[in-house]
Amino acid sequence: MTELEKYYNKFCEEKRLGRRHGQAEYIITMKYIHKYLEKMDSPAIIDIGAGTGSIAVECARIALQGRVCAVEKNPEALELIEKNRRCHRAWNVEITAGEAPKALEELPAPTHAFIGGSSGKLRDILDILWRKSPGVRIVLNVISLETLREVMEVMEEHEFARQEIVQVTVARAKELGSHHLMMGQNPVYVITLQK
Repeated sequence: MTELEKYYNKFCEEKRLGRRHGQAEYIITMKYIHKYLEKMDSPAIIDIGAGTGSIAVECARIALQGRVCAVEKNPEALELIEKNRRCHRAWNVEITAGEAPKALEELPAPTHAFIGGSSGKLRDILDILWRKSPGVRIVLNVISLETLREVMEVMEEHEFARQEIVQVTVARAKELGSHHLMMGQNPVYVITLQK
């Protein structure tokens, strides 16, 4: 098991996501976060729809001189973010209670944004991010086809210097008698956009 897998497995994402939305975030997402945060001196990162805070905490660990803001509307999730922040000593994670895009208004201009949930307000969230910082690098985790369609429409409407779409599918073995079946999990689209 890699160090990244050990770190990520500390969070009970499977149980949380299984209860709320199904499997939506995978270890591969962390690979992309590492890729897009490499060699950043002091990034300003916003994690929108922060859930348990696992993404925000990992960003804080990578960008020790940076500022990370976890934005979340769910009170239970806010408690988990604070717990994970303390547990992992991610002191450069600030927690903002509220729903995007409104909760983004008072935050500083980001260099990076991770969108793990938009509550149907993706376009408004993107608009405020681009208004605050036209060159912000945005990484989205998308699980529904409707959100994927919306992102594709945005990609057709705007010009991007950098854009990438990766579909991640994970399967886990399940015993069935003396055999093992690979049971597919919900695919995730990891999308990167930067104007």
